[in-house]
Amino acid sequence: MGSTMIEKILARSSGKESASVGDILFARPHRILSHDNSAAILGIFKKLGGKKVWDQDGIFIALDHAVPPPDAKKAKSHTMIRDFVREQGIRYFYEGGTGICHQVLPEFGHVLPGVVIFGSDSHTTTHGAFGAAGIPIGRTETASVWALGETWLKVPPTLKLELNGKVREGVTPKDIILYIIGRVTADGATYRAVEFHGSVAEKMDMSGRMTLCNMAAEMGAKAAMVPYDSITEDWLERVTDEEYSPLFPDDDAVYEKVLDIDCSKITPQVARPHKVDNVVPVSELDRTKIDVALLGTCTNGRLEDLRQAADVLRGKRISPGVRLLVYPASRKVLKEALDEGIISVLIESGAQLAVPACGPCLGAYGGILAPGENCVSTANRNFKGRMGCKDDTGVYLASPATVAASALEGRIVSYF
Repeated sequence: MGSTMIEKILARSSGKESASVGDILFARPHRILSHDNSAAILGIFKKLGGKKVWDQDGIFIALDHAVPPPDAKKAKSHTMIRDFVREQGIRYFYEGGTGICHQVLPEFGHVLPGVVIFGSDSHTTTHGAFGAAGIPIGRTETASVWALGETWLKVPPTLKLELNGKVREGVTPKDIILYIIGRVTADGATYRAVEFHGSVAEKMDMSGRMTLCNMAAEMGAKAAMVPYDSITEDWLERVTDEEYSPLFPDDDAVYEKVLDIDCSKITPQVARPHKVDNVVPVSELDRTKIDVALLGTCTNGRLEDLRQAADVLRGKRISPGVRLLVYPASRKVLKEALDEGIISVLIESGAQLAVPACGPCLGAYGGILAPGENCVSTANRNFKGRMGCKDDTGVYLASPATVAASALEGRIVSYF
């Protein structure tokens, strides 16, 4: 009987010859990521009796959730993290402004195929785009891994998604994953690994694959992966000299369920408030007024996303009364978007440009909604209060093209 990707990766990371669904094992990560929550984690680390981290090269910290810090409490947390990084000699620390952890980690070559990436952020699943197992864990577990270099896991079953069919013009990876979540539901992959296969996934660029894997967390996935191929190899050649050894599922791997997704049937999609699986075609919402359009986040803040929005906005002005907020996923993305003229197009349309970070996605700062306001966003969550205000607000999730087109019209529309 063959093995799935997660079974092979977890077996390797735990030093075992094989692993099967339900096995309990201790996995050692290639990297473990955290962000501003490192202040809380280091407190737990010390309470647990931690003196020295297990591997100064194994820990990755990026300040991204409150950058620049909007209040004294968050500024103090950042200072605590910097002091801890110096004290411990942690090598991979990225100061605020470098970007969002899920973008920075692969940009600097820290994600390799066939490894485990633990992360104290639920969207650590993003790193499965590179054939790794990106596994979210809690803060206490993270503190424990900082001290011991391993933690225990139960090997999950795997849901295999076959993405085939000719993708319609204007349909993006965000539309595809929203459509899938609408079908699988928000808890349909709880404590399961997800593998993306099929011709659509095989042709998709790394940005699109990161979007798929990022949002798999919204189905409850423990990890989500796209098998390594030449597209992955091309990315890695640009960012790392480290050796790696990809792992692939066996032809006779046993999956809990296989779903065939005919992508030719998918049109631009939107997730309505207040659940990510409350998904409908954009065409059903053309009377929904918006106040804010958010372009960015770890889901869709990459160069390809900004370019997609600029193509819609070029030579036009956003609707009066709408705030178009742009949060590039990283400084590298911002630099490339500047060089390509994308940022000029966005600003000339009326957009407000912010430092690469998470900003309003989680309601931290820089775009909090007022009572009664609606936002169409490229982010990944739309539960009540997500953008900082619980009073009669609505967050609609959509692709960069839909967000840009909606900013022009002042209501949710599809560009195509």
